[in-house]
Amino acid sequence: MSKEEILLVYDKDCPACDNYCQVVRIRESIGELKIINARESSEVLEEITQLGLDIDQGMVLKMGGVIYYGADAIHALALISSRSGVFNKLNYWLFKSKRVSAVLYPVLRFFRNLLLKMLGKTKINNLNSTGNDRF
Repeated sequence: MSKEEILLVYDKDCPACDNYCQVVRIRESIGELKIINARESSEVLEEITQLGLDIDQGMVLKMGGVIYYGADAIHALALISSRSGVFNKLNYWLFKSKRVSAVLYPVLRFFRNLLLKMLGKTKINNLNSTGNDRF
């Protein structure tokens, strides 16, 4: 029996996002986590765009055909995460609560946007075809 493929779509050009996505682990019994760079064209990014979700404002977790966006994505990821290692324990502890995730996620997004602006990175801009807006 093959494991369910769980997709995590995020901005690989953001060092904070990239570090988070490289370190987070899910329980093996849940499935296999596949990391997708939102700056590269993919079927799941097209689906995200068709749903009107701005990837610049939130990561996406697709699991079991369901799309989780932003705070819901980080909350769902915490619930399926492994509890091994300090990072994964902390991730679970911080984001296991939907309410806490909803409060913390906008703060994290603010700092992500600030970091990208300081690094001179452009927005992904999946909802707009120009793709060169600065933060």
